[in-house]
This record gives sequence, structure tokens and C-alpha cells, in this order.
Amino acid sequence: MSKYLEHIRNIGIMAHIDAGKTTTTERILYYTGKNYKIGEVHDGAATMDWMVQEQERGITITSAATTCKWKNEIINIIDTPGHVDFTIEVERALRVLDGAVGVFDAVHGVEPQSETVWAQADRYKVPRLAFCNKMDRVGADFNNCVEEIRTKLNKVAAPIQLPIGSEDTFEGVVDLVEMKARTFKSEDLGASVVTEDIPANMMDDAELAREQLIETLADYSDELAEKYLGGEELTVEEIKATIRKATINDFFIPVLCGSAFKNKGVQPLLDAICDYLPNPLDRGEIIGVSAKDNETEMSRKPDPSDLFSALAFKITTDPFVGLLTYVRIYSGEIKVGQNIHNPLKKKKERINKILQMHADKRTELETAKAGDIVALSGMKFTTTGETLCTDHKPIIYDLMDFPESVISVAIEPKTAADEKKLLATLEQLQIEDPSFSYRNNPETGQLLIYGMGELHLEIIADRLKREFKVGVNVGKPQVSYRESISSTAQAEQLFHKEQAGKMQFGHAKVKVESCDSDGTLVFESEVTKKQLPENFLTAIEKGIRDTAPGGALAGYPLINLKVTLLEAKFNEEESTEVAYVIAASQAFMDAVRKSNLELLEPIMDLEIVTPSEYTGDVISDINQKRGHINSMGSKQNKELIHAEVPLAELFGYSTDLRSKSQGRASFSMEFLKYQIVEKNLAKSVLESKGIYI
Repeated sequence: MSKYLEHIRNIGIMAHIDAGKTTTTERILYYTGKNYKIGEVHDGAATMDWMVQEQERGITITSAATTCKWKNEIINIIDTPGHVDFTIEVERALRVLDGAVGVFDAVHGVEPQSETVWAQADRYKVPRLAFCNKMDRVGADFNNCVEEIRTKLNKVAAPIQLPIGSEDTFEGVVDLVEMKARTFKSEDLGASVVTEDIPANMMDDAELAREQLIETLADYSDELAEKYLGGEELTVEEIKATIRKATINDFFIPVLCGSAFKNKGVQPLLDAICDYLPNPLDRGEIIGVSAKDNETEMSRKPDPSDLFSALAFKITTDPFVGLLTYVRIYSGEIKVGQNIHNPLKKKKERINKILQMHADKRTELETAKAGDIVALSGMKFTTTGETLCTDHKPIIYDLMDFPESVISVAIEPKTAADEKKLLATLEQLQIEDPSFSYRNNPETGQLLIYGMGELHLEIIADRLKREFKVGVNVGKPQVSYRESISSTAQAEQLFHKEQAGKMQFGHAKVKVESCDSDGTLVFESEVTKKQLPENFLTAIEKGIRDTAPGGALAGYPLINLKVTLLEAKFNEEESTEVAYVIAASQAFMDAVRKSNLELLEPIMDLEIVTPSEYTGDVISDINQKRGHINSMGSKQNKELIHAEVPLAELFGYSTDLRSKSQGRASFSMEFLKYQIVEKNLAKSVLESKGIYI
């Protein structure tokens, strides 16, 4: 059965927005015979961009999965978004993939979001290839792209191909491993690959580049270094085997080139995926912890005969099938109708259908086994990042980290009928997308939805109206502020009342102080389990943690503070958990209000690429927006500006930047940190909410 696993590649396509990920994936589907025609992003006809919102905007919003075959290999592909608002889609795809292809724009090289997705891939130790796309574009520079992968991404990288020509003369690639030229016939959309000798005018460059490639590989393999330094001729198989090992062990990034849009270079990329990226066996045993004791490490082998285990990495709603749970099966085998176990929820799940997905289309399967990526219908309790396994020796794999939501809009239903549907639909969307959330603002009574950026919330609102047929009015985007404290205070509360015919007793004395806890609340107790039973200590912590999200100043969540339980009295006959929850909550709020409350605002990490002649106007605009320039650098007649700017100043920034640069500058931003708002500004923010201090 391991022979089957040898022929599987689970890969992702990842890049900065507009680098050509989806176009590259469309060509892969065409040349592997999965699609009979090529779908173009600019026509709104790309197979993998199946959502209406994706087709209208020409961008990828949700990661789409598909399966195709190349030669003897089965390739499961996930095409991920490039826009920073949908970085969660990349995160959860990389969590379950064995390898990835990083696509780069040959003109722009390594762009801001490229760095973000490569950092995500580093976190999950995903081996990668680099594909330098758009070699046909004016300004394409393959050598610059390779150099930026080395310097900006801090990777050991070397070309395994050289481009034949550039810009409008680009016609093919030189394979530095086999030392052959490959060109692509335009009359059949590049489906016919012509292998021929390397052009004479490129032979010196090709030999030099091959020598540099082998020298790079010699740093990884002593065996190859010994042969090379001894003057022995290296075989193609030896070079390929070393590239494969170095890539799988995350030592080396092979760099390829092409133009997906012009149908050149995609088949050699497919060959490289099969030759150099790992199969499930290469990735080895999957490590988790015992569901019964999270201190005990457990593992599963990538083998259909081992106990079943899988990770749910994405939830979607299908109009025909209902809720679909995408899973990567790490070990074992499942069948339709089988019951499986969710150890985190301690629930059984029944598999109604097993589906192999092709974007929004699906094929029903009877079984699925280790190495497969499939969608399951029938899951009632499982959410993103949770493990599924057998109830015999249950295992739990690492949970995923989800980014902070820093922007919100107020929404309201248009009719009473819409009101009933709205909350159910929002709950459904939250299950699908862990970076989306919603809650009622206790200060204003408004229903707020939270997301990663303006585009993210715009898509959510659009889906509510069109996909779920819920009529809503949407307000303007708002900043999701936070509250914290800058001084230390103590408070004590006793709750001793009769409720439901029984006396209830609870007591808590707490101290609050500021701490750098990365946006969280830290709880510690000086009261031991001998002094107070554990269930009451848990109730006190719960009372505090449940109260913190409501804030003490303007209804914003309290963060970056440490709460210490100093004292908790105990009454053997009357102490109840509810009473301790109430006492702790009240003591916590009293202490917070005694301390020096501060309003915090989200600061964004902003990167701008602008033609040099507009640099002055762009910088002036950033300064007016309370921004701080961190660094500047030149890049191909353009200026790269790195700045920190408050989110409150960046609503509608795309329009501002277009007007400052005649539409020629671009930017990306992501959440960086929370920072104290200046007193005058905080006063105006609070007064806008009807709070006067």
C-alpha cells in the first residue's frame, strides 16, 4: 500500500496577489487533462475561482481544492488567496499540505504578501519550489527574482532552469539538470513541448548556472561534493536525487521560470512537483498528543493500515450537500456510513458522504485513505483545526493559530424575517471562517461583524445578501479598539445572597496590573487548592475571563493585563460556583475601574510600492495619517516604503493612494500591534460613542 502513497503529492499554490497563482493552476488542470479548456481569471471563467465574488473581482477569496494526474502521479492541489485579508485561508491550507509552489511575479520579485505566506510555510516546515511567473512581461528579471528569494526570504535558492529570452522574446526554458532546451508550441496552447539542444548563445550561461547549482547542492550532500571535487561526471539521477532530498529537508529552494498566461513552462513545473516535492511517506510519522493525557506524545504512520486519523482544515456550506468538512487523512482508512471520533469535543461523527472536490464540483467516493484530501458531509460538531480519529487510542494534532480581527461594521436586518435568518447565517459563516466573528455591542445595542479588513467584510456582506438571501443594511467600517490599564489596583467582593431558596456564598479579592501578554489576559492564583476547592478556583477564573471582553470604559475587550487572585474565603455549607463567578466578576471590574484605563488602537504594518516621482506625496500622506516610516528602499525604478499606521487612518486608503500616484502605486497591510491612543484622540473616540470622561 506504500506504493500508492509514493505517487501522491499534496501541494498548495501560494503567492502575493496578482502573481498568477490561479492562472498557473488553470494551466496545470488543462495540461493534466482535468479541464478540456483553459479558464481565464480576467474573463471570470477560472475553474478555481468559482465564487461569484471571485469572478467579479478577478481575485481568489477562498482556497479551492482539486485533484489531477500527471504521468503516474496523483496531485492534490489547493489554490490559496494572495490578498492579506484572506491569509487564514493560506494558514489552514499549509497546515495540512506536504509541499507548496511559491509563485512570483518576474517583474516585481518578492512582494510583501509573498513574505507573509513564506513565513507561514516556514512555521509548518513545508518544502517549496519557486516559480518565477510572467517572464513575458516588460521588466521581467529572473536573476533579480532569484536574488530576492535568497535575501528577502533568507533561503538557499538556485535556478534549475534559465529563461530563453525575456519579455516579448521569451519562448522557453533551459533545463539545467538535463541540459536541454524546452520550448512550447503556441498552436496547441503550449500542450506540445519541444525538447532540443541548448541555443549556442546560451551554452556558456547554462554551464555556469549548472556549476553554481551543483556547488549549492554540494553544501548539502557530502557524497555529491566528493564526486564533484574529484572531477567525476554527475548523472542526471544523482543531481535529481540530491535536489529532492535538499528540498524535502527544507535546505534548498529550486527556482523555475515561465509564463503561465502564455502557456510556457507549466509542464516542467509539473515534472518538478513530482520529482522534488515530498509524498506523504517522505513527510514521515505525524506527531500528536494523547487525547487522554496531553503530556503524552503519540504518532501515526502515513499508512492505510494504521489507526485512522485526520485533521479538519476547512468548513464550507454547499447548497446541495449542506455543511462540508475538508479533511486531510494522515493515517488509516474511512468508509461511507462509518462513525468516527472527535476527541476535543468528545463526540461521535457519522460520515454520510465522502467527496473528492474539484473547486465547487464533486465526485462521490466510497472510501478514502491515508494521503487523501477529501470533503466529508454529515459532520455536526467538528470545526476548523480539530482532529478526527478512532475512539481507540484517540490522538489530537496541534491546533491552528488564527489572526486578530481588527475591523468591524455594524449590520442590521431589513425585515423581521431577515432578523430570524441573520443570526443563524452569521453563526454558519463563523464556523466556515475562524477569522470572522460577530457580537452585540452592549453600549450601542448594535450587531457588529468583525473581520481582517475592508475587503473581507465587504465579501461577507455580499454573501449575506446574494448567497444566503438575507436583507441587511451595512454601516461604515469601524476600528476594533481595545482597552487596557497602566497602573495597579486591588478590589474585593463578597457575594452572599439567597437565590432560588438557597443561600449562595462567594468571595474574591483580586489585583490587576498591566503586562505585555500579546493581546491576552493572564490569570494567576495565590490561593491554593488546599485553601479553596479546584472547582471554585475554576469558577473565579471563568468569572474574570467572561467579563474581560465587555471592557470597562467603552465596551471594548480588555487585554494586556495580569489578574492575580489574592484571597478567596470559603463557606463549606453555602459556597457555590455561581456565587464565585459573580464575586470574581465584580471584584475584577472594581479593580479595573480603580486603575488607569487606556484606550488601545490597532496599528497596521503598511508596505507601499510607488514610482519614485510620487514618493514625496505618499510619505507626506502617511505623516498626516499619524504614520511612522520604518524603512525605504529602491526597487526597479520604484520606491518600497515600510510604515506603521493606525488602522483608523487607513479606511479608503486605496482611493487616497491612487490619487497620490495616478493609480500607479500599490500597497498591502496587516495587523501589527495595539498601541495606546493619545488622550485627545481617545477623548474624541469616546465622545463619538456618547461616553464623556
